Amino acid sequence: MSTLDLKNIRKSYGSDLVISDLNLSLEKHQVKVLIGASGSGKSTLLRCINLLEEIDDGQIFLDGKDISEIGVDADDVRASIGSVFQAFNLFPHLTVLENITLAPRLVHGISRAEAEQDATELLARFGLSEKANQYPDLLSGGQQQRVAILRAIICKPKLLLLDEVTSALDPVLIAEVLSLIAELKREGMTMLIATHEMGFARKVADEVLFLKGGQIIESGAPSQILEKPQSLELKSFLSALEEAGRL
Repeated sequence: MSTLDLKNIRKSYGSDLVISDLNLSLEKHQVKVLIGASGSGKSTLLRCINLLEEIDDGQIFLDGKDISEIGVDADDVRASIGSVFQAFNLFPHLTVLENITLAPRLVHGISRAEAEQDATELLARFGLSEKANQYPDLLSGGQQQRVAILRAIICKPKLLLLDEVTSALDPVLIAEVLSLIAELKREGMTMLIATHEMGFARKVADEVLFLKGGQIIESGAPSQILEKPQSLELKSFLSALEEAGRL
């Protein structure tokens, strides 16, 4: 059974069709990367999966359960999905340790002591121990984004969604964040990632999906998609990236 199954997903904003009859399956421990120009539907798709956006048609299955049916508790679903977006969304009045332990304590009912022990171990594993008692505004952008990712994974989600998590960072800080995500892949985290970082897609993806107009135009192994594109749409997209020095 797949961790995630999307069947014939459609999503519109008024007359603007953003996702069109999209199908996708993600196995446990698998990493799939969504690429495509801005407006291709990547972010909207991720927001539909964690129920921040309501789909117009289709079904979303998480571990075989239809989470898109009427009456599903969205908060309960999100408790088993980790999500990290472009903005860090850390609470500025809480320390790093408090940010990371908030959900385990309030959502999952874990004791403060246990949550802090788990968070301390995560911070140590990813080289952020010395930041535990600092406030977010004292951290670099890369450190804030890494903390946001640790906050998303501390409760061991079934699925981790990452939406352009490096878009606001400079190249040095991007490397910090991508290194953490690569480590999560090695540990077997199931991930669906939207990114403009083609080198990163090449490094971590089991499969790359190229989206345009809310549809998956082409999919395959990173080497196939990035080096041997078949569709004119993907060829044009990669050509534009190459001209911009981003391929």
